[in-house]
Amino acid sequence: MSRIKSCFEQLKKQNKKALIPYVAAGDPNPDITVDLMHAMVHSGADIIELGVPFSDPMADGPVIQKASERALVYGTSLTDVLAMIKTFREKNNTTPVVLMGYLNPVEIMGYERFAKAAQDAGVDGVLTVDIPPEEAEDYVPALKTHDLDPIFLLSPTTTRERMQHICQYASGFIYYVSVKGVTGTSALDTDEVAARLKIINEVTDLPVGVGFGIKNAETAAAIGRVSEAVVVGSALVNLVEQNAHNADGNEKIIKDISQVLSSMRTALDA
Repeated sequence: MSRIKSCFEQLKKQNKKALIPYVAAGDPNPDITVDLMHAMVHSGADIIELGVPFSDPMADGPVIQKASERALVYGTSLTDVLAMIKTFREKNNTTPVVLMGYLNPVEIMGYERFAKAAQDAGVDGVLTVDIPPEEAEDYVPALKTHDLDPIFLLSPTTTRERMQHICQYASGFIYYVSVKGVTGTSALDTDEVAARLKIINEVTDLPVGVGFGIKNAETAAAIGRVSEAVVVGSALVNLVEQNAHNADGNEKIIKDISQVLSSMRTALDA
């Protein structure tokens, strides 16, 4: 059984919802990433979503775009990100790790080579924002051959027919983009999210995680009442940006992100 499936099954038994934080690997420098991953787990994260820096992150708003830029200053590559995960696995072999990024770095490496390298590093799932199922005929089998869950996005404009088609290719969980637009938006209608999730749950048995627009413990708890998982990204990356150039930046980033995740964990469990 995959780590992701096992994680959701354990949470369901405990009547808990998954907290999935996103950070960009190598942001604001490569030295922080592994320590930050461990700190997020300690603060209540159930699954870690690790962004692969990319020069043209078109699904992301300004906050996460800047995160990629900061990481790329250090030349943080897909190979570097996999090495970070391998180091993380030296102390943690249970928390699922999902790579989130874009297709170009994977295509350059090659699907088979990437999938094997990701499996060897300890990756559990891959969310590639810009590859639709119609173009994933070689990509998805390569992932599944190496026990990696291909995770796909659904949006507020996805039709029921389209949902059924996408969910045939997905495993691990479905990522529902709760708003129209890029990451970091402020508009989030919980009732609308609940209505859309009802349709998605009629189409697939996979757990559904909701991201885009989760700002704080209050919004996390509201979304947690209607979904199996809450994904928080820009709110955390904002904290990275605020401390990126401070002398004690890494220490402050870890402290601040840990506090936010702890508050979200408490709110979700309540």
